[in-house]
Amino acid sequence: MKSELGTLVELQKTDTRIRQLKENIETTDERRAVIEEEFEKHASSIREIQNNRDEANAKRAELETHIAESKTSLERANRNLKAAQDSQQYEAAMREVDVLNKQISKYETQILENLEIVEEAEKVLDERAEEVKNLDSDWEGKQAEFDGETKRDKKELAKLTSERAKVFNEVSPRLAAIYNRLVTRSRDGIAVAEVIEDACSACYMKLRKQIIVDLKTTPEIITCENCTKILFVSEEEQSEAIAST
Repeated sequence: MKSELGTLVELQKTDTRIRQLKENIETTDERRAVIEEEFEKHASSIREIQNNRDEANAKRAELETHIAESKTSLERANRNLKAAQDSQQYEAAMREVDVLNKQISKYETQILENLEIVEEAEKVLDERAEEVKNLDSDWEGKQAEFDGETKRDKKELAKLTSERAKVFNEVSPRLAAIYNRLVTRSRDGIAVAEVIEDACSACYMKLRKQIIVDLKTTPEIITCENCTKILFVSEEEQSEAIAST
């Protein structure tokens, strides 16, 4: 038959897991927001490149329209130049031709600059083609994975809560009261602490040698003299101590 101390250890492990599951469930929205933010940072770098490419293409199309309009005006200015009747008309036409030629040259330079932006963006997008292709499916996968974890947490919580009630009924009323009092007083919900390297794992205080001996050789309930947590040693250490006596 399992000792009461063993039952308390099992109860503590169950309560620690329940506490963790409750925290997971209560912080679902916050954790989802973090995942969304991290994904958005990743996705935004791709979208920025795509937007730069699209803006450059749109600008190039706009410039090509300006060039077509300017060339139409240039044809008219050249006709005016040929038809000039005096020096004043000739000079005015020449000025217009010069302005339009410079304007067209400027537009053409800007088109080349935008073509370079498009080519560079396309190069990067080609290098990250697999990333771009899977962007939406990756996000859907992350959401499905997160929702699955949340669903599993809720299912496990319901199962452990039920099991916990059964385990708790195995503890005597006196120990149950002590356990509940320690759990309630503790910020981390710990009432039962393992002894690691001869020290209480809850408060890290070094324990007296006699306490270590008693813990390893008897099933008695022993508490830490500093933090009052119920102490226990691993089954391995307990077995080794009994074997050596």
